[in-house]
Amino acid sequence: MKKSEIIILAIVLTSFIIGIYFYHQMPEKMVCHWNMQGQADGYMTKFWGLFLIPLIILGNVLIFIAIPRMDPLKANIEKFRKYYDGFVVLFFVFMVSIELYEILWNIGVKISINIFLPISMGILLIYLGVLCKNVKRNWSIGIRTPWTLSSENVWDKTHKIGGKLFKVAGVVAFLGIFFQRYILFFILVPVILVAAYTIIYSYFEYQKEMK
Repeated sequence: MKKSEIIILAIVLTSFIIGIYFYHQMPEKMVCHWNMQGQADGYMTKFWGLFLIPLIILGNVLIFIAIPRMDPLKANIEKFRKYYDGFVVLFFVFMVSIELYEILWNIGVKISINIFLPISMGILLIYLGVLCKNVKRNWSIGIRTPWTLSSENVWDKTHKIGGKLFKVAGVVAFLGIFFQRYILFFILVPVILVAAYTIIYSYFEYQKEMK
């Protein structure tokens, strides 16, 4: 078992331990959702409020560990494995931070979601840009379009530009702190635009290559 996989499993265990530790301190209905004004507007029973995220993490762990072993181009994944492992660890730390945010809110430590979310998502998107820049052609990770999967050159060009754009999206997410009423626009719109642009970009690069 790789060191990164041990760290991931430790994060899973920690997420469940946190839920167990705080179980008797939580109200029967926990706040678990906030609107764009940072106001609580959604609730769950304390069991699901505490253990839904750990269960989601556990399910995703199985997928993330399986991908490098099952992908038809797994040899290519090994070429950027440290970036992939780094992203997986960061993603699960992000998920645990959401779990902790919910717990803190429900015990009275009420940090605005419109401060927490842009910072955490900004960090995640910037590292996604790092991963994107270094990812090699495979069937499971990256910007997988018919055109990137058909051409090594198109794959590399698309992920190079995609890496830069995801970093920009991360910086834009940070800026959302200063425009908290529109925070979702600062997070979602850049991601959607980057995804759309890279798909279109890969198509035209492939057409150029064919000519």
